[in-house]
Amino acid sequence: MNHVFDDELDGHDPDATHARGPSSRRKKLIAGCLVGALVLAGGVAGSMLLLRPDAAAEATDTGSVATSTARIEQGTLSGTSQAQGTLDYADQRDLSAGAGGTLTAIAPVGSQVSLGGGLYWLDNTPVLLLHGALPAWRAFGSGMPDGPDVLQLEMSLAALGYFDRVPDTEFAASTERAISAWQKALGVERTGRLELGSVVFMAGDVRVGAADVTIGSQVGPGGKVLTVTSLEKRVQVELKLSEQRLAVVGVQVSVSLPGGTETTGTVTAVGVPTEKENNGQKSVIVPVTIALDDPTAAADLQRSSVSVGFPSEQRENVLSVPVEALVALDSKTFGVEVVAADGTTKRVPVTTGLFAGGRVEISGEGITAGADVVVPKS
Repeated sequence: MNHVFDDELDGHDPDATHARGPSSRRKKLIAGCLVGALVLAGGVAGSMLLLRPDAAAEATDTGSVATSTARIEQGTLSGTSQAQGTLDYADQRDLSAGAGGTLTAIAPVGSQVSLGGGLYWLDNTPVLLLHGALPAWRAFGSGMPDGPDVLQLEMSLAALGYFDRVPDTEFAASTERAISAWQKALGVERTGRLELGSVVFMAGDVRVGAADVTIGSQVGPGGKVLTVTSLEKRVQVELKLSEQRLAVVGVQVSVSLPGGTETTGTVTAVGVPTEKENNGQKSVIVPVTIALDDPTAAADLQRSSVSVGFPSEQRENVLSVPVEALVALDSKTFGVEVVAADGTTKRVPVTTGLFAGGRVEISGEGITAGADVVVPKS
């Protein structure tokens, strides 16, 4: 099994400069490995060589690998840990009725509802979307106490073009006029009031994710009507408890989308460790939320499985080469073939470090940034 060291057997120093170049040495190396593998495997593979005298020659020829060169680069090398995630619309929320009635219409599933738009209709009267962080908990009308919900109502009316004063927390005559003008534009009864259940406040425009009741159903106060989401998509990942160190808000990650599209994302939230049961087995997971840096990369996707690469280890100011540049000098030592200015090569032992992104950190005597090493052509 000394085929790897044919140069030594021929009386040549294996670390000396070779005018023959890498091709002949690689042929011997590959042929030696092939013969060794066949001896170990025995059986059918060995029988085929015995039955075909030209098989060894063919193995040597087909095993010949065309080579090129790659540069020894100096810089930062980052490792990644892969995890599976789910791409879906964010901020899913159940929408319940604030008043009772017969469901006569609903915004189509998958459609977007913007400020002032109808989410669903009870007794043929629209329930409308307004913007605000606070949920509606009371009717809006003349004489009501001041409150932050009045402020967000007036801000929405101003955005719709019906309120021409500076929004505040007081329900004034100007607020009543604005509501009346909006009701006229909608074609509904002009009362200057908004009854509880006639409007829904949400942080922004929404997408209808699902209809939870059918048209014609009787809906009572508090009954679930719709499932809505934000218009933005997020990636949700459940990391193992042992991997929670990877989840840091603000860290950039790689995201592999269906079809081979590669993009990046940023960790926006890390939840608390949570026990989860799957097929009777309990485990503790850490929920992680990721926002895509380029949302258009997933514009054609709704719910999809994705692969997420979290930075796991980073080495700065190190030398690295493509992993394919490594050659086995013996059973314990790796090396690379450094190309000299005259085109000859020299095998140089190296110490390997971090493997990441198809590259490997190397160090050793004679290993310098900018030098070329031999690699097989893909």
